[in-house]
This record gives sequence, C-alpha cells and structure tokens, in this order.
Amino acid sequence: MNNISIEIKILDDRIIKLWGPPTYQTDLAAAIDLYACIDSTIKIKPGNPAQLLSSGISIHINNKNIMAMILPRSGLGHKKGLVLGNTAGVIDADYSGPILISVWNRNNIESGIDIDIAPGERIAQMIFIPIIRPDFKIVENFSHQNTRGEKGFGSTNT
Repeated sequence: MNNISIEIKILDDRIIKLWGPPTYQTDLAAAIDLYACIDSTIKIKPGNPAQLLSSGISIHINNKNIMAMILPRSGLGHKKGLVLGNTAGVIDADYSGPILISVWNRNNIESGIDIDIAPGERIAQMIFIPIIRPDFKIVENFSHQNTRGEKGFGSTNT
C-alpha cells in the first residue's frame, strides 16, 4: 500500500515558508499533523461553540477505496482540553476543498480555562484509511443466525 499517491495543494504559503509541508513526525506515525493556519493567536473559551480553523491545505484522494479522517492530537485533548467539535472529520475521496479543523474547548465553563492556539501550531492530525464499499442485499431475514442476535446494550452484563 505504500505506492498510493495523494495530491496536496498548499493554500497558505506559510506552510512551505515557515512550518514545512504536512509530514509524518516519525517513521511509524499513522497520521500527519495539521497546522492552525491563522493570522494571530486565538483563544478558545470553554462553553463556546466550536470554531473552524484552516489547515492551509486541500487534498485530492480520488480513490473510492481510501478516505481521510481528521482526528484530535491526543496530547492537546488530554493536557489542555482541545478536541474536535465534531469528534472526527471524514474527508471523502471526491472532496477537494480546503481541509478545515473544527476545534472545541471541552473544559467546563466554571474552570475558566482558555486554550490559546498560535499560528502554525499543530492542532489536529489526518490519517488515511482503506474503505470497503459492500454491495447491499435487502432481505426479509438474515441468512445466518448467531447466539447474540439482536441483543444490544448490556447484553454481556457490562
């Protein structure tokens, strides 16, 4: 799978001039980090609605067997409370517009803990995932039964 090519368009030249193109931070990293392409430091206040920030790039996947996902950076979520406003962003293979990052301060309002985001800060990550697109067959009954069947929440006593 290493011979897959995805086109990246740089929409904000600070990426090349100041921060460098999105890349894997280590040889075994699963995702590339995305920068906050903003003009000045912003404060994300607890309890406020999520804000959309530009990543400064767009991508062109053009392969029905691949998608991209925007995920939070674990350290920012755990240490500061910065998470994605939509928990995860799905980038379909046919979308080629700007990659926007929905950021949200999950700290409670009473904490008063603002999160500062500086221009060029790595605030999210993008991972590329293989997609399986099955054909669907409408049926009256399923062809195979198993012991769990329709048992859902709490069916294993946990």
